[in-house]
Amino acid sequence: MDLRNQRRMAADVLKCGENRVWMNPDKLDEIEDCITRSDIRTAVDSGLIKAKPKQGTSRGRIRHAAEQKASGKRKGPGSRKGTANARVPDKRRWIATIRPIRDELKTLRADGKITPSIYRFYYRRAKGGVYKSRRNLKQHMISAGHLKEEEK
Repeated sequence: MDLRNQRRMAADVLKCGENRVWMNPDKLDEIEDCITRSDIRTAVDSGLIKAKPKQGTSRGRIRHAAEQKASGKRKGPGSRKGTANARVPDKRRWIATIRPIRDELKTLRADGKITPSIYRFYYRRAKGGVYKSRRNLKQHMISAGHLKEEEK
């Protein structure tokens, strides 16, 4: 039995594609008798013809990949695009460097291990990017004689 015409009309009536048209397999002979659009509408109302639900795209694979990334996987050099600065911008890296150095200087000044003038001297140099870390700052201070070895 050829129901292509009915399927085409049903798709038009249901405003969907022909592949989404479902016809009751037990009532195909009744559907075959539907030769006008009004017959098709009646069949749709009675439930002989329906539109199958739209098929979406599953996000399961994406969710799984996101979970893996959150746990630290899939982040190796083969997965990276862009420069290191694209992943951790220069400003973020600078903040991560300068904050501990400034904290260290404040602590040393508060403890009385350095004078306010020496604090200011090292603060300005830190701002200029002279020191890489707290340890590096202290090494400079010790070598310059502004801090004693045991005061570390």
